[in-house]
Amino acid sequence: MTTSPERRYADRIEEFTDRIEEFAGRHRFLVDLAPVLGLLGCATLGSSLTLPGADPPDQDTAGVILMGVACLALLKHRTHPRTAVVVTAICTVIAVALGYLVTPLLLAPIMAALYWLAALCDRGTTRAYGLTTMVAVNLAAVFSDSMEHLSLLLRTIGPFFWLLLPLAGGKMTQLRRAYLSSVQARAEHAERTREEEARLRVTEERMRIARELHDVVAHHMALANAQAGTAAHLALTSPEQTKAILTDLTGTTSSALRELKATLGLLRQNGDPDSAPLEPSPGLARLPELVAACASAGLKVTVTTDGEPQRLSPGVDLTAYRIVQEALTNVTKHASTRAAHVRFVYTGSRLTITVSNDGPVDAESQGTSGATGASRPSEADAGPSRGFGVMGMRERARSIGGDLCAGHRPEGGFEVTTALPLQPYAAEGDGAAPT
Repeated sequence: MTTSPERRYADRIEEFTDRIEEFAGRHRFLVDLAPVLGLLGCATLGSSLTLPGADPPDQDTAGVILMGVACLALLKHRTHPRTAVVVTAICTVIAVALGYLVTPLLLAPIMAALYWLAALCDRGTTRAYGLTTMVAVNLAAVFSDSMEHLSLLLRTIGPFFWLLLPLAGGKMTQLRRAYLSSVQARAEHAERTREEEARLRVTEERMRIARELHDVVAHHMALANAQAGTAAHLALTSPEQTKAILTDLTGTTSSALRELKATLGLLRQNGDPDSAPLEPSPGLARLPELVAACASAGLKVTVTTDGEPQRLSPGVDLTAYRIVQEALTNVTKHASTRAAHVRFVYTGSRLTITVSNDGPVDAESQGTSGATGASRPSEADAGPSRGFGVMGMRERARSIGGDLCAGHRPEGGFEVTTALPLQPYAAEGDGAAPT
């Protein structure tokens, strides 16, 4: 893979910057000493300047000593910015009072101290120390002999603006640093949020696939087991009926393989347009097939509908089918009765589905089956040795805004009732409600 020249240059600059930052972190004193030496040179040069026609100060070395002390105080600007400002301000005021000309070169140490004060301290501290320093330097300039050839306006406006400039620059640096810190914090928060959202989506998708596999395997294997048991029971007494049941058993296992293939195919989809198309999700349009499969296993299912049937959205259609499928599967596995009733009621904006059976329920199966367990099993009770029927049905109902309850009927038997929201589906397609 080739890299563009611009990218290579950017990588080199970034690497060079990282090296500089690493060096600055390891040799902080040397990094601070370099600008201090530069400021010392500027201040020394500034102490030798005078106005044309003016006499230089009598103390030739006093200015150099004062500026040296001021620059040495700047070495503590990181830990003691206020002290650095006070020391440099005192040295500068004394130098101006001694007659040294107020120039930007002479003011270089105090300007650097004010910049670091504004960059490192809060607004109140910056105002207090900054205004005090500006007033002191301006008063010294007003009464200095070196400035007597200038007007009062020029004596004050020059030092004022020269000292105001580092305060503004330091505050801008502080604001920029705070802005970059907030941007980095938001980026880190967004990254954590994306990671949490990705984990949540993975968990939800894993639970959805687990529910699909549970419904497919549990239903078809239960029917296959019931059909095989019935065929074994009738093998000697009714060969023709046994043959028909075995034929249905072949269809049940084939249907199980198809649904498993369709479910697992979701995990293999990579967005390739040439990949095999997925089969449509099952819906209530396949309810007659489900009823026929249950009948071949010895379970008679009656279906009734109240109200005007409506088209359902794919999510509601799939949820309704899977809940009916799971409820009938549990009746086939655990109920002693060989009959079940499925009722659809369309009222307003909701579809109510009731799956019930008559007769007693096997007591031993109450702790192992989802639909024939305790009347209201909780998700916390589900484990490796317990069923996931009711828990899966309830999760499906809640995922689309519905609700589900399951329990024993007062007159005997077991009943599963779910209320699902009706979401009109305008597009043409399968999935019509049963009639």
